[in-house]
Formats: sequence, C-alpha cells, structure tokens
Amino acid sequence: MKQALTAAQRVALARSPGRPNAQVFVDALFTEFFELHGDRRFGDDGSILGGLAFFEGRPVTVLAQRKGRTLQENIAWNFGMPNPEGYRKALRLMEEAQRFGRPIVTFVDTPGAYPGMGAEERGQGEAIARCIAAMGALTVPVVAVVIGEGGSGGALALSVANTIIMLENAVYSVLSPEGFASILWKDAGRSQEAAELMRLTARDLLELGVADKVIPEPEGGATPDSAQVFLQVRGALAGELERLSRLSGRALAQQRYEKFRRMGTAARQKGSRNQ
Repeated sequence: MKQALTAAQRVALARSPGRPNAQVFVDALFTEFFELHGDRRFGDDGSILGGLAFFEGRPVTVLAQRKGRTLQENIAWNFGMPNPEGYRKALRLMEEAQRFGRPIVTFVDTPGAYPGMGAEERGQGEAIARCIAAMGALTVPVVAVVIGEGGSGGALALSVANTIIMLENAVYSVLSPEGFASILWKDAGRSQEAAELMRLTARDLLELGVADKVIPEPEGGATPDSAQVFLQVRGALAGELERLSRLSGRALAQQRYEKFRRMGTAARQKGSRNQ
C-alpha cells in the first residue's frame, strides 16, 4: 500500500524536476510529431510546444506547456511560464485544428503565465482570454492532461476541455499555495497549510468535478521511466477520443460548457446535505 501524502507533498512532487515533462509525454504517446512555431505577430515561445501528430493512427493537434529538466532548458522555455506569443501560437493551432476537424490534446504543466512587464505590454491577459474563449467554442474534441502543476489562468488557457485527466500527484489551482498564504495570512511560510485548504490535489478535484479521470502514479511519483503511467494515459486518451468523436460539433461545445458550469456543484450539494 502506498504511503498517504499530504497536499503539500503532492505539490512538491508536481514541481519535481524528475517528473516527465510535456516533451517526454509527446515522445511517448504520439508518432510523426511535427512541431509548429510562432504566433505570426511577435515571435516563438518555447514554453508552448505545439504541432501536428498521429495518436494511434488518428491525426491530432498537440499543445503543451513545457518545463525544462535542466537549467539550460528551463531558461530556454522560461521555466514553463508562457508569454502572450505562446498563447497566440496555441490559439493559431486551435483554429487550424478547428478548420481541419482534428481533435486537440493538451498537456498542462505551468506555475502560471509569465507576469513580466514585457508580457503585460504585449497583451498577456488578452492572449489568455482569447484562448479560453476559443476553446469554449471549439466543435472538435478536446482532452487536457494535467501532468504536473496547473497554475491559474495560465493553465486554464489550455484546459477548457471536454475531459480533464490528471496524474495522481498533479495539482491544479487558482494560484500557488505560497501566493494563497501571502494574500490570506501575509505569510508565504504557511504554504503547507494553504495547500491543504485549497483542495488542489487530483483526488480533491475529481470530487469537485474539475477532473474527470485520475491516473495512478508509482510510489515517489512518476518518472520518465514509469511505463505504466504512459500506458494508462494512452488508454485514457484513446477511450476519451473515441467517446467524444461520436458527438456532433454542437454537442461537444455544449458538453464543454455544461461541464464548466457544473464544476463544484456536486461537492456543494453534498456539503449542504451534511450541515
């Protein structure tokens, strides 16, 4: 039996540099991946990995937030914090997928969008908002996989999906536990306490209706050699793409809308019954 972990311990695992990053998942799950670059306005953002690929013979569009596993990769990919041109690149590929009727698979792993002055000057908030709005209206299947850290609107921009799959030690929240503690108690040192209150673990989010499936991880968390994790993610993706492909475009957009409207409802109803 695996040791029970606290929310803070799961946050640490989600952030671990030893976890498989988006590049590892893309290499393990897809064939003939062809990366596309640039937003056609400013430049290319390496923290967003995007392109075309085949998943078990089916053409798909892949979008991912990419953290590095070395200092050099993290500097090149801005520690997984996209700039607005990264989100505009993602939007360009979403629109292309819509035109050609390709399902979209996203991998979420970011502490949040980059908050620098240059990013704000180039329209960070607007770029994120456009991604969220576009994903909500897509008439192709969208499956998001949270593989590490899902932070704030920067993560939401790639996870307005019909199905959200989370790895067991992944987390997803409106802000970091450190930020939560700083705002609520003016003390970032209480981040472990904050993590427990935020209900940001995969199991919490499954109960709240945010996540739809949770992929188990081995003791100590997933690594690039965790073959069983990749196998289960592959199976979950295959099942969801097959199920969603049976729905019409209008039904896909409506299901996505209703999913996000329902988030947290079941948990709130359960809480009111217990009072």
